[in-house]
Amino acid sequence: QGKKPLLCHLFVPFVPPEPYHFRPELCCARRPVPLGRQGYGRIEVVRATEDARGCVCGKTTLGEDMLCLLHGRNGPARPGSELETLLCAGGSPYLDTLRVMTWFQTALTRAWHRIAHKYEFDLAFSQLDSPGSLKIRFRSGKFMPFNLIPVIQCDDSDLYFVSHLPREPSAETPASSTDWLLSFAVYERHFLRMTSKALPEGACHLSCLQIASFLLSKQSRLTGPSGLSSYHLKTALLHLLLSRRPADWKASQLDARLHELLRFLEKSLLEKKLYHFFIGNRKAPEGMGLPEAIRRAEPLNLFLPFVLQRSLYRKTVDSFYEMLKNAPVLISEYSLHIPADHASLPHKAVV
Repeated sequence: QGKKPLLCHLFVPFVPPEPYHFRPELCCARRPVPLGRQGYGRIEVVRATEDARGCVCGKTTLGEDMLCLLHGRNGPARPGSELETLLCAGGSPYLDTLRVMTWFQTALTRAWHRIAHKYEFDLAFSQLDSPGSLKIRFRSGKFMPFNLIPVIQCDDSDLYFVSHLPREPSAETPASSTDWLLSFAVYERHFLRMTSKALPEGACHLSCLQIASFLLSKQSRLTGPSGLSSYHLKTALLHLLLSRRPADWKASQLDARLHELLRFLEKSLLEKKLYHFFIGNRKAPEGMGLPEAIRRAEPLNLFLPFVLQRSLYRKTVDSFYEMLKNAPVLISEYSLHIPADHASLPHKAVV
């Protein structure tokens, strides 16, 4: 898309050294749920026993190029009390996302310096204001950017607590640095795989999302960022996949499904309601193994900020309709060959 290189986001799960373990807390499982925190959770650091010492790296044979980020290759295990000082918020037993990212960057840099001489490329943090943003630069001059994101698994589920995500212009700022964003990326992948088995060969659902994301990206460059993000587009698509028959996603239906996706977004914007696909969604497939607290939670309205921020809402609606008006021209730049006649795109409603 455009001339930007492919950007990969890699989750790096980590566990604490003994005698500690992590105790996850889902905000959506609390009653009442704190406003704006349904999609977040906290991780309490709990000491299992005062006697146990050591780290899993002392009981596991590490590969030649694997290093423990806590202890290096030969360093002794740190005293357990340092974990709270290093990674927790001051005076709190909860992991601090900012401290975790600082530790992660420092540990990763030190580990890389130990093994860098074995490789014919350079590795460096590319953006100081974007935690985890790394760049591999080869001797040929080519480079590959990616994001390494430390995450913590929620019990034995496929739900992860994420320290940060690459910044979206519309992304909300957590109320506290001990608030970790919940990532359903693995569940989204499971759902798409499950759904794809029933879809026709060459189904258009992913192309539909790609085109909509392209439109949003191009419009953001033209008029600046709004409150609409690529995550909102993906959420809308997941809802349509659940409600539509598999036959409706034939390749020949791409134009119709793209129009439907945009109409769905328009309706959601006008009502200021777009619900999270997993949190509190009783229609989500039961066989996916979602934590019961997620299924029982109150539905999470991703467009709630528009109720509270009228200027952001107005800008987002104006930008959305401007995007619809520019769609035929923008789509002509897209690499896929799709019908150029988009005269039936939703017209601007009275808001």
